[in-house]
Order: sequence, then structure tokens, then C-alpha cells
Amino acid sequence: MKTNLSNFDFDLPLDLIAQKPLPERDQSRLLVVDRKKGTLFHDIFPNLSRHLIVPPLMVFNNTQVVPAKIFATLQHNGKLVELILTRKISSGIWEVLMKGKMKPGTKLNFQGSLLVGYFIKRNAERAVIEFSSEQILDDYLKNYGRMPLPPYIHRKQEDSAVIQQQDKIRYQTVFASQSGAIAAPTAGLHFTKTHLKKLRGNNIGMAYLTLHVGPGTFKPIRTEDFSKHEMEAEIFRITPKNWNLITDSKKKGQPILAVGTTSTRALEAQAFRKPIRKTRSGSTNCFIIPGWHFKNVDHLLTNFHLPKSTLYLLVSAFCGKTLAKKAYSEAITQKYRFFSYGDAMLLL
Repeated sequence: MKTNLSNFDFDLPLDLIAQKPLPERDQSRLLVVDRKKGTLFHDIFPNLSRHLIVPPLMVFNNTQVVPAKIFATLQHNGKLVELILTRKISSGIWEVLMKGKMKPGTKLNFQGSLLVGYFIKRNAERAVIEFSSEQILDDYLKNYGRMPLPPYIHRKQEDSAVIQQQDKIRYQTVFASQSGAIAAPTAGLHFTKTHLKKLRGNNIGMAYLTLHVGPGTFKPIRTEDFSKHEMEAEIFRITPKNWNLITDSKKKGQPILAVGTTSTRALEAQAFRKPIRKTRSGSTNCFIIPGWHFKNVDHLLTNFHLPKSTLYLLVSAFCGKTLAKKAYSEAITQKYRFFSYGDAMLLL
């Protein structure tokens, strides 16, 4: 199998990148892809259940996005810098995404707070910052933290409180309950509580797992041979109740519908052979590329992704390169909205 990344490129008009959510969560468009027939069907998201002829078990990622983006000024020159907290190393010490060079010991001040930070070192592509207090940091994030939106959604430091609040609500699923992600499982953003209730009424099962989406979700593939790309490990957690629901569904032959690529990677990294009594947790760097044999996922609900991305490779692996290209070409022609705040695609 050829693993040339350039074979998974396509031209995407910039005006198709959704910069804000629709007024209502579940009013997005839905492109339905039938893998067996190779056909495409245009619909709207509220009609999702009409295409699920055999009621599946839907598996959602219930991770909750942390408002991890904050701003600081450098003590020595007053320069404003942006930080996105990505990983807690120990109490008060965090790995962050932050641009710019600085000397160890450089002091960072946070407006309107007693919180201060000190630059420790660079750790690969990230920086290590020691904060004066973990508790004050937690309070600061609650009061001043912003949602760490993907770089293709354009926001400014001076954006109004209304815009910031809208992102805090809409860049979060209605079923988010496990704090720890710095990116949303975006396929889940389309669901409202009313829609979920309707699905249950149609005998569609639901299970939840947690995969904390990390900065690796934005990491581009930098090699032409994409098989050499290394995914960053992300933390997952599946409770016995949900594990056993998935295991039982597989035994009964009930289809598994993964809601999003994050749920897909978490599911495909496991072997659901028998029930468990203790929560299964750990980390996974599962990299799904064309040629992957899917053992747990039968259907996939996802958004539209970046060209040459790990997510587009996953979609191509699930439905085949040719059909993925056909679906994306149709979505572009019909002006579907792309990426996090965009429309949805159901792969059957």
C-alpha cells in the first residue's frame, strides 16, 4: 500500500471553514455515505435516525474541554503572550503551548490576579511553566480561561465577552462530564439533549467513553510517508458499565456507531472480548490509516476534516480512499461547512 501523503490532499476554499456555530446545534447538514453501494445522500442532522435501519449502539466521547487558553505579560518587556495548558507535570508545573524564546526564570504576570508564572525550559515543541499556586491557577482558568479553539477558527485576544461565552457553551458537548481535553470531540457538538432523548426513543443504545483530546489533534503530518508519523498518546477511560455495553453489543451483532474520530480511536485500541469489573484506563497513540482492519466500529459519524490530516486518513481508512475523495468533493461542491463548527457526515 502506498503511503504518500500527497495522495490525500484536496483544495478547500477558505470560506467553507466554519468560523462560528449555527444558531442551533442540531441544524447542521448531514452527508450520508453508504460504503457498500458507494452512494451519497444529502440530508439534515435531525434526520440522523432515519438512516440507522438497524438500531446501533452509539458510543460517545464524554470528555470535557478545559478553558485552557490564558494570556500573560512578560515582566521584563510587557509583551503579551498566549498560553494553552496541555499537561500537568506536577502541582503548579505545567507543559504549555507558547510561542517565543525566553530565558529560564522569565516571569509572567497575569492581569487581575495574584497568579504569576516562571519559564523553566523548552520541552520539545512546548514550554514548561511553574505557576505560583495550583489553586490560584484553577481559579484563574475558571474566571479568565478561554476555550482553546483550533487555529483555523479565528479569534482575537480583544474579542467580546459575548463571543467568548458563546464558545464556552458551543465548543462543548451537552454530555461532556470528564474534564481534561484541550479540543472538543466535534462530532458530538451536533447533539442536543432533546435529540438524544429522541434517539433513545428509537431503541438506539448509548455508551460513553473518555478520551482526553490533546494538542496532537492539531499536529500536522510532516513527512511525505505518513506511516512514519507518530501520534501523541492521549489518556482514555472506559467504565465497566460502558465496556460491558459495548461487549454485549458486539456479541449480539448489534452495530457499533462511533460518534467521532476520537471515539473511533479509543474503540479500535481495545479488544472487547469479555466483561470487566474495574475501569479500563491508560493511554493510546492509535494511528488509523488506510489498510487498517476495523474490529469494533461498524458506522462512523464525523465532521469534515483538514486535507492531509490524521483525521482525513482515518476517514479514508474507514470508507476507502476513492469514496472519501468522492464524498469530500461533493461536500465542497455543495458548500458544506468544514471542521469543528461545521456539518456532519455519516458513514454507513
